Amino acid sequence: MTIQGERAPRPAGGPEAPVPATVHRSRRTPSRRILVGAVLAVLAAGAGWIVTRPHPGDWIPGLGPTSAESAKSAPTAAAVAAPTQTSVFTPESFTADRYFPAARAVDLDDFKGRRTAGRQGGDCAESLADRAHNLFVNTGCQGYVSVGFARTDQQLLGSVTVLRFGDAGAAAKMSQTLDAAAFAFTTEPELPVPAGRPSTRIEAVGQYVTVTTVRSTDTHAARPDLDAAARALSYTAGASFGWM
Repeated sequence: MTIQGERAPRPAGGPEAPVPATVHRSRRTPSRRILVGAVLAVLAAGAGWIVTRPHPGDWIPGLGPTSAESAKSAPTAAAVAAPTQTSVFTPESFTADRYFPAARAVDLDDFKGRRTAGRQGGDCAESLADRAHNLFVNTGCQGYVSVGFARTDQQLLGSVTVLRFGDAGAAAKMSQTLDAAAFAFTTEPELPVPAGRPSTRIEAVGQYVTVTTVRSTDTHAARPDLDAAARALSYTAGASFGWM
C-alpha cells in the first residue's frame, strides 16, 4: 500500500527497473517519420524543379546531352540516314568482258548459247553500221558495248549493243527514235552476217538502251524462233544493267 504521491517501491536488492526498449522506440518513431518525410519532400521538390528545366539532362546523369551546345552537335535523322548509292561511270569499266563474260552461257527460253564476240568504246558512233550518219550528236551518249551471241546449233546468231546515257530520261527518249537496222551486227569475224529478215528489240533500262538483233543462218527457220531468241537476249542484256 502506498500513499498518494509516493513512488512505487523498487524491488528489493536491485536498481530501478529499466524502461522497456519498445517504449523508447515508440517515443522516437514520430520524430523519425517527420524527418524522413521532410527529406523526401525536399528531394521530390528538387527533382520536379530539375525536370521542368529546359535541359534536364544537364542536371540528371543518364538523360543524355540536352543543352543547346550539345543539341547543335547531335546528328539529325537526315544526317544519319543511309547514304544513297550513285553510279560513277568510267569508260574503262564499261566493257564487254565485265558485263558479258565469254565463259557465261546463255540459257533462257528458246536460246541456249554463248557469247562469241565483244567490243566497246567511248564513241557511240562506232556501234553504227554507217558511222558517217552519227545518230548520237548532242544526245549525251557516253559509251557503248557490243556483243555477239550464237545459239548452240549455230542456226541463230544474235547481236546486242548497249548504250549508256547521262540519265534515264535521255535513254528513254533515244529508245523511241533508234532503229536497230542502223547498228552493226556484231558476230565472230569468221561468220558472215546472215541474210533475211531479223527479229529486233529496243529497250530502255534505266540510263541504258539495249538494241538486240537476231538473225537465222537457216532460211527455213520459223519466225517465232527468232522472236523468242530476241526476247531472251534482250532480257539477258537488260538484266545486266537493270540494278544500276
